[in-house]
Amino acid sequence: MSDIFLSASVPLPDRHPRFRETVDVTAIKDAVRSLAIACSGKHTLVFGGHPAITPLIRQQMEDMGSNVSEGFIIYQSLFFERQFIPDLEKFERIVYTQQVEDSLEKSLLHMRQEMLSSRKFDAAFFIGGMEGILVEYVLFHDKWPSAKIFPIASTGAGARILFNERVQEMGWGDNLLHDMRYLSLFKQLLKSI
Repeated sequence: MSDIFLSASVPLPDRHPRFRETVDVTAIKDAVRSLAIACSGKHTLVFGGHPAITPLIRQQMEDMGSNVSEGFIIYQSLFFERQFIPDLEKFERIVYTQQVEDSLEKSLLHMRQEMLSSRKFDAAFFIGGMEGILVEYVLFHDKWPSAKIFPIASTGAGARILFNERVQEMGWGDNLLHDMRYLSLFKQLLKSI
């Protein structure tokens, strides 16, 4: 099974307007659920335990009657230990990373570096998101320059910004911008890796 990295979140109302201008929350939810289905049994999906994303994946896999411990690895910083959501308990493969000082930024950077160094990734999907999407893109691309990168621009927010800023350089097709039939799109993209 190949390892696939997921970078995703739902932009919060208090974040920079550039993440809210194009966001499509329904599309983010559909895309995350579809990626979980497309990866199930074929790929290991690795992601940070964002509180808007973890429940979507857990619920989708339970709806399918699948064991959420198979094929998923969540990374979570102990910086958030007091805020852990109950959905984490449903996943058996959780990697907790140490809090760095009392700094959110340093703790997240440490978690991201650990997560992206822990496996050999074949591809990354970027869905919705805020500043973290842009940071994780740079870290991922630097660490795995030959891996496939798919910013799902139709979900808006950080993924759309990433797509718009890098489309010329990376040569992504319009399907990442317009195709919202996520399950078939993701199956096609995963076949290309």
